[in-house]
Amino acid sequence: MKADKAKVTRLLKTARGQIDGLLKMVEEDRYCVDVSNQLMAAQAILQKVNNEIIHAHLRNCVKEGFSEGKEEEKIEEIVKLIDKLSK
Repeated sequence: MKADKAKVTRLLKTARGQIDGLLKMVEEDRYCVDVSNQLMAAQAILQKVNNEIIHAHLRNCVKEGFSEGKEEEKIEEIVKLIDKLSK
């Protein structure tokens, strides 16, 4: 993985903290809207992590693949990823 590991790790730990908070909120039978807001916050952080990883992949792994003559393989990889992201 070529992404900034410190940044990714920090964000994932933040998301883990939010998920732990969500579990506690569910156990405490907290208000639905509050739980939903917390869920959206955790999802936003996970999306940010995914974006960081994808950007690093494009800047490094795909660029490297193109220089090694693996253009079609890397393009197909990105097309499949875009398909997953658009579902």
